[in-house]
Amino acid sequence: MSAVIDTSSVTHVLVGFASSLLPELDRLLPPRSVLILEEPEVARVRRAADRCRPVAAIAGLIEAPTQDEEHPEAVLDLVARPRQVRAVVPAVDYGVVCASALATAWGLPGTGARAARALRDKVELRLLADDARIAQPRWQEVNGEEDVEAFRESMGGACVIKPNDRQGSLGVILVDRADDTHRAWESSTIVAEPRLRASRSSPRRYLVEERLQGPEVSVEALAAAGKIIFFNVTAKRVAPGSHPVEIGHVVPGELPDGIVAGLRSSMMALIAATGFGTGVLHGEWILVDGSQPTLVECAARLPGDSIDTLIDLAWGGRLVDDYLGLLEGRAVPGRGPAARAACIRFFVAGPGRVASIVGVDSARASTGVVDVEMAVKPGDEVRALASSTDRVGHVIAVGPDAATAERLAEYAAAQISISIEPAQ
Repeated sequence: MSAVIDTSSVTHVLVGFASSLLPELDRLLPPRSVLILEEPEVARVRRAADRCRPVAAIAGLIEAPTQDEEHPEAVLDLVARPRQVRAVVPAVDYGVVCASALATAWGLPGTGARAARALRDKVELRLLADDARIAQPRWQEVNGEEDVEAFRESMGGACVIKPNDRQGSLGVILVDRADDTHRAWESSTIVAEPRLRASRSSPRRYLVEERLQGPEVSVEALAAAGKIIFFNVTAKRVAPGSHPVEIGHVVPGELPDGIVAGLRSSMMALIAATGFGTGVLHGEWILVDGSQPTLVECAARLPGDSIDTLIDLAWGGRLVDDYLGLLEGRAVPGRGPAARAACIRFFVAGPGRVASIVGVDSARASTGVVDVEMAVKPGDEVRALASSTDRVGHVIAVGPDAATAERLAEYAAAQISISIEPAQ
């Protein structure tokens, strides 16, 4: 886009290019009201300017060091405050700290500096949660495979390795008793995100954690000045094996009232511990023994994996609109109970080359199905499942309750067959 951008009509500044948000922005906001900030190399490799150009709501894209979490104030020297700006939106994980700095400097509602840093650094989050006595796995920061091996032995032979600052399960490795520590450490430390993460990003830190057993859920909450005003629990399915990639979600999760109350209480404690201000939280928890919420991690941005779409289908309204409203400082309408349930199932295939895909039309015609999307086509090469970016499509279905929505989504997904042959 043009190096000189007219910001006279800009009301919303998005930190990070999130392609999934573009259709929502066009539906909700007037022409030329959105300014996007993105890391230069990320913007270029993703062709962000070209992809923004057809979107009427977007006034322009400015390349700026949005992922410099040590010096987020640097963006303030490059980006002048638009006269009519009403909201700064962290559109991606890697823009949370920068968005917080801009919102604070411009006098707008936001996450708050302390919360932004804690929710972008899993080590800092663990320290705050320990101080607040929020239930979480035993953990320690590690500098190499020897540290991992010592911790693993203290845990009876199993543990989890993870980078402190990545997203989408990238670099998260489940280590069992029979696994090789060197290979697990190497798998966690060599990950890269050339399309999403600036190569000059600060060196990562690593954690090793206790392996927890129990169902996984996430909590999506809207908060205004530290108070929860919307609360949803999503039930999850996770792929087996060493890479705990999410392969399905149901909204709202069907859980006893006491467990939902416990999750709400735990999220409130997390908000207090981090000093979170205004915005959205996507917290991941494991229900140890099926009932005790135990913190995995938490992000201060809209949930991925189309969970916002599932929430809209189940609860009504539009989560993105409410989120923007909070950041603008306007009142957000309350919601009653969810009227139905929605489920997404992801397709997994590979490694190899896609030879054929059949059954997509049958899946789309299945009862309750509202969306089927394939991210690959015949001839594409796909990798073994190691992070959320390795999934190859999804189906979304709705039903009167969680069990029915899940059954309908699984039936539709079973209609699709993806044939894989060895890559050449």
